[in-house]
Amino acid sequence: MADKGSYTPHSFVPTTLKPQVMGRRGVVVGGHPQVVEAGMRMLQRGGNAVDAGVATVFAAAVVEQASCGLGGEAPMLIKLKGKPVVAVSGTGVAPALATAEFFRKLPSDDPRRGPFPVMIAGKNGIIPAYGPLSAIVPGMIDGLLVALQECGTMSFAEIIQPAIELAQGFPADQRLAGTLQQHEPTYSKWPTSQQVYKPQGKAVEEGAVWSQPELERTLQAMVEVEQQAKRKRRAARINAVRDYFYRGPIAKKIGQYCEENGCLLRESDLAAFRAKVEQPLSTTYRGAEVYKVSYWSQSPVLLQNLNLLEAFNLRSMGHNSPRYVHTVVEAMKLGYADRDAYYGDPEFSRIPERLISKEYANLRRGLMDAKQASAEHRVGDPERMKAEAPPEFVKARLRDRNAEHQDTTCVNVIDQDGNMFSATPSGAWIPAMMAADTGIPLTQRAQAFVLTEGHPNQIGPGKRPRITLTPTIALKNGEPWLAFSTPGGDSQDQTLLQVFLNVVEFGMPPQDAVEAPRFNSVAMYSSFDDHGDNPLGLQMESRFPESTLQELRALGHKLIMVGDWQNPSSPTMIEYAAAHGVIKAGADVRGHRWAAGW
Repeated sequence: MADKGSYTPHSFVPTTLKPQVMGRRGVVVGGHPQVVEAGMRMLQRGGNAVDAGVATVFAAAVVEQASCGLGGEAPMLIKLKGKPVVAVSGTGVAPALATAEFFRKLPSDDPRRGPFPVMIAGKNGIIPAYGPLSAIVPGMIDGLLVALQECGTMSFAEIIQPAIELAQGFPADQRLAGTLQQHEPTYSKWPTSQQVYKPQGKAVEEGAVWSQPELERTLQAMVEVEQQAKRKRRAARINAVRDYFYRGPIAKKIGQYCEENGCLLRESDLAAFRAKVEQPLSTTYRGAEVYKVSYWSQSPVLLQNLNLLEAFNLRSMGHNSPRYVHTVVEAMKLGYADRDAYYGDPEFSRIPERLISKEYANLRRGLMDAKQASAEHRVGDPERMKAEAPPEFVKARLRDRNAEHQDTTCVNVIDQDGNMFSATPSGAWIPAMMAADTGIPLTQRAQAFVLTEGHPNQIGPGKRPRITLTPTIALKNGEPWLAFSTPGGDSQDQTLLQVFLNVVEFGMPPQDAVEAPRFNSVAMYSSFDDHGDNPLGLQMESRFPESTLQELRALGHKLIMVGDWQNPSSPTMIEYAAAHGVIKAGADVRGHRWAAGW
């Protein structure tokens, strides 16, 4: 690990724009102060990091609907004291009716196709970004209930109380109000969405109190189900809540609404769904153990990139020097090329195990040119242990086009015992179809699938889409150390890589690490929009010195200059120092990130 002497605090800016938040009993970070308060309340009432994390995500799905809603997704990583890291998928699956053939044959005049923004059809058909055909099974709620049941200590009634209070009304901030106004033409097509997003006949304005009585009733009904099962054990009570949503009245309402409004989702799809507790993937870097969720997310690309970079002396290059930026970008291109070719739901496709091996990284590293930026999508061949896959394979895995997306949020918690929780809630963002009178927005995550024949991420019944959501936990000598995540689509693991290297290689504390100037490659195929790419494109924040920019241009990078603080991601990070029990938080100034320590 880097020692603190390798980094001079505030050498890149006069000071951090947000203070370094610290605590000893626990730290919660998220995307809104009232959301963070929900988690902090659980810690102060004796809950652990998972109780706090679950409460925070539920609150976020009420308040941060520009980023996520309760019908969306929430992949999680959890580390309890004395136990191994586990992953909770929290991600829904495609309905039984959602086949590639259906979308290929979808008539161009089918009203369920749109029109919606940035609707670009691919050669093999289209999966719409919004509307009835983009809905898959809601995964967030079951994932949160599984996490609470398996790793938490509190009741559902306790952790959901802040979300219920927020559904009763909270002041809309600028981002929420702006998103509601921006997407009004889309959600106005659906009466149930109009009723929620335009409660007084117009979009909620900044500073106005937004109440969601339908959602409040749904959440309160779930609490009553738990209370009715009070004579049963805690696990059975939480199961009763789950059954009420996925096999009871809520599922019935969602299924009926979907059938009447052109969705492929049915009540039977919800009844068959169960969030999974899984073993995460991991690698080591400079002695740290880094954990990510599986290939149904882009998550493992961070592990691939760390394996590629471990052989370089990044610290000697200098933080954000031209050589450092070039080296990290070229490594990311190789990792993301493999992501685009190989990642998908491992329950439906055999994903090569060697993708995250050190030996495979050793082969791939030789493709990195220190003197020239690559303009190619250089997919590897981990099955045959070759640095590059045959051209015909790469061509066959090119991705179809879909449509645009919104954003995501992030939640991280570490408590005084070192219990850790990391989540990336997303989906069911504005504009979403509201399922009947439940107040539950349906996710649009079908857009993350492709229609390419033979691709691991080709849409299919019961299949998880390859999402971009990517929580992260890192241990040091097997002990709790870092929990971090970010919104930002394809940028997520690029940003998390840089933030992690800021800590490991340059000894930065969390707040400095998340505020440091960042870069973002657009060379990989987008997971959204038209699935397009810009092979040499590299976004650079304008805080980089002109001399650095000139050297990067000389290496062949096509720079896309953005503002001082306009990197597309906004991470949060928590660091746990077991030696003296101090927990430090970083909350990026680029987005609506918030931290609280106790």
